[in-house]
Amino acid sequence: MKPAPFAYQKARSLDEAIALLSEKDAKLLAGGQSLIATLNMRLSSPALLIDINGISGLDAIALKNGSVEIGALARHVQVERSEVVAKQAPLIARAMPHIGHPAIRNRGTLGGSIAFADPAAELPACLLALDGEIEATGPKGKRSIKAQDFFKGLFETALAPQEVLTGVRLPAATKNTRTGFAELARRHGDYAMVGLAASARADGKRLSDVRLAYFGVGNTPARAKKAEAALADGSIDAAVEALDLDPHDDVQATAKVKKHLAGVLLRRVAVQLTEARQ
Repeated sequence: MKPAPFAYQKARSLDEAIALLSEKDAKLLAGGQSLIATLNMRLSSPALLIDINGISGLDAIALKNGSVEIGALARHVQVERSEVVAKQAPLIARAMPHIGHPAIRNRGTLGGSIAFADPAAELPACLLALDGEIEATGPKGKRSIKAQDFFKGLFETALAPQEVLTGVRLPAATKNTRTGFAELARRHGDYAMVGLAASARADGKRLSDVRLAYFGVGNTPARAKKAEAALADGSIDAAVEALDLDPHDDVQATAKVKKHLAGVLLRRVAVQLTEARQ
């Protein structure tokens, strides 16, 4: 299929992009790896596409004041190859190779993936596991939104109609940081049937501040808080038994299969969390 007719305008500044978003049925175009597909299938029919790729300064990756800051226009491949991300945000580094295929990672953007809020995508779950923040800029200026408050429903976020997602902020890793990531997909590069992003802090021989963020099990990434508590108590078996997820059937798998796979992934990720950080 071909997309429905639409107008196109390239924004030269963030202020211009925000102003253009006041137009009826306007959508932002960054990497376009999700948007173009929905346009072609006519699942999305905007009247105006606002291309933000010409806006400078939105692709930076930096360590500032104990946080890793990643601009919304940073391409996946840029994040994947970043030394700052590898050293200071190891969970993101673990997840990046699982996102699509090289051609997708060459064009797709971190901000686009998060703003699209696909419940089977890797990065939203990583932000939730890391207790990250999303920076949004609109007519009233900038504001920060906690990841736990950002993902509202299926492809739905806390962004206001005229706001642009401009970046994310993640706590920088310390020597006690532990992370884990795993997913199960029918083929590498496909959306996961179930996936798990996790972070914790080593506290002697135990773990504390365990955060288990599943994706592919509901309309948003979801934490398994009872399992987190059990894993912090030192029992992987008890954590699997305590998995408090309520997945639903979809084209990938039945709810029963998803619940089983969630336990499989928890066992794998628990081993990663207990490994000493390299």
